[in-house]
Amino acid sequence: MANPTTRNEFKEHCLRRLGKPVIEINVDDDQVEDRIDEALSHYWDYHFDGLEHTYYKWQVTADDKANGYLTVPENIIGIVDLFDIGDATSTNNLFNIRYQIALNDLYDLSRYELVPYYMNFQNIRMIEEILVGKQLFRYNRHQNRLYIDMGWDRIDTGNYIVAKAYKVVDPETYTDVWKDRWLLRYGAALIKRQWGSNLTKFEGMQLPGGLTFNGQKIYDDAVQEIEQLEEQLLSMAYPPEDMVG
Repeated sequence: MANPTTRNEFKEHCLRRLGKPVIEINVDDDQVEDRIDEALSHYWDYHFDGLEHTYYKWQVTADDKANGYLTVPENIIGIVDLFDIGDATSTNNLFNIRYQIALNDLYDLSRYELVPYYMNFQNIRMIEEILVGKQLFRYNRHQNRLYIDMGWDRIDTGNYIVAKAYKVVDPETYTDVWKDRWLLRYGAALIKRQWGSNLTKFEGMQLPGGLTFNGQKIYDDAVQEIEQLEEQLLSMAYPPEDMVG
């Protein structure tokens, strides 16, 4: 199939690129599956189509507060920022700044420009950032835990914490991933490298008719293809952004 939409179709497409069924591809099925996983991992880490920006929320539980961290799902691979927790302009109660301004001035805002109102809130936020600072957090994608450096009594059980994050594009859900041209070429190149690596074990062995294995040539060609594809990928990556994970 020219445009694969499943993992199995993707695998068969990559093998046909290498010559199947005209040529026997000396790679075990488990090795092919491993190389597909490797290709997807690289795709998610570096390709701009492999990730999407998302906002992920947690409803804080008593266990979260006791642990001192939030559990992050596997498909989140990086966290960029947190929404402010308990800031002075939040609408948690009757005595916060935003509520009081709205209570006293909102009825009259239609008579005036909104610029001073907006600028006042900007100044309040700047003052809070100077005096309190941005909320610090730590996250490692291999631990799947988001540590927030604060006293957890600052937030009530049942309230929400929201993070700006990067989420992988799951090919089982979004099947167009399987027909990505770069991913098809990269997957085939990784399988080709595995094929060459397997054949180098029989280098110099003579076959009937005087033929010999040349696994090193297949391996070297595959390594060159992989390097070219990874260099090409550098121009497709997201622009640099602060990310923890």
